[in-house]
Amino acid sequence: MILYFTGTGNSFYIAKKLSSALQDELLCINDRIKKNDNTPVESQKPLVFVLPTYAWRIPKAVEEWINRTEFSPNTDAYFVMNCGSDIGNAEKYLIRLCQTKTFSFKGVKEIIMPENYIALYDAPEAAEAKRIIQHAGPAIEDCVVIILHNSIFDKRTPSAADRIKSSITNPVFYRFVVKADKFKADEKCIVCGKCKAVCPLNNIELKENKPVWGKNCTHCMACICKCPVEAIEYGKSSEGKPRYQCPL
Repeated sequence: MILYFTGTGNSFYIAKKLSSALQDELLCINDRIKKNDNTPVESQKPLVFVLPTYAWRIPKAVEEWINRTEFSPNTDAYFVMNCGSDIGNAEKYLIRLCQTKTFSFKGVKEIIMPENYIALYDAPEAAEAKRIIQHAGPAIEDCVVIILHNSIFDKRTPSAADRIKSSITNPVFYRFVVKADKFKADEKCIVCGKCKAVCPLNNIELKENKPVWGKNCTHCMACICKCPVEAIEYGKSSEGKPRYQCPL
């Protein structure tokens, strides 16, 4: 089974490619989290988690969902993590997660995809995004071959910087950066409700004809990047930046 979590489409793009090549079903973790659904997941094939990288680990909301959910009968677990630069020492924490869940850890594969985290960085223009996605093709094909042969992804050797990113920077990032306080909708807002619909944590409500953000945010950037009229800003950090959605 191919299980994916996505904010702006990168993970979904990879998951669809894997699903097609492996002839395996897709499961959207966003939908499960949004519905607070921890129904047991049954798969005869290995579990292939396709996830974005948040501060050099998998998203905390996804890890919490995995921990709350039962998986059977096949508990071989592959992790495919897309990122804008690197996944740091995410492998260490995935091994720990697999030990907790009694999964058989089959490794983690890093795939570079276009940056979408416009709260801090610039998303690429359309032509550059397309080039990055095309360049990811061989890495996705490598995943297919390894999973088909029930092999193991190559082990990454983390650097000292990788260890610091995943061990020290990650909790600091969640404590001080991952907040929804700076999200605002300007006068262009048409109150279509799409931001509320795409928020996986149900953190957005429509009040007095404006979206209002709560405190349960994961910074997936779905609301700001999927707004059809680009009415949402993240303070001044996102002003003038291109919004990114993976051209599926």
